[in-house]
Amino acid sequence: MQEIWELAKERLTTEEIKNELLLGTDDEGKTAWHSAAYWGKIEVMQKIWELAKERLTREEIKNEMLFRTDGEAMTAWHIAAFVGKLDVMQWLWELDKERLTTE
Repeated sequence: MQEIWELAKERLTTEEIKNELLLGTDDEGKTAWHSAAYWGKIEVMQKIWELAKERLTREEIKNEMLFRTDGEAMTAWHIAAFVGKLDVMQWLWELDKERLTTE
């Protein structure tokens, strides 16, 4: 993932990185953030979070990552609950608490 990120920074515009890598969706409306939540990949979610903080505004992070829904109207939180990924739910909870205390 780090290699892809470095290559993207060299070859893609800021808008392409934002719209295709960070916020792009598959045919079910899922972002990489949703998919990482589904599979319980907290380390991937942490990396996406770090990259998003570099490229997205607070409003974009809130609306396009934390509260964004997929084609079934599920956020990453809902997906983690649906598949029983309690560790992901806990991580998202802590992340949201951190975000709320720094605003």
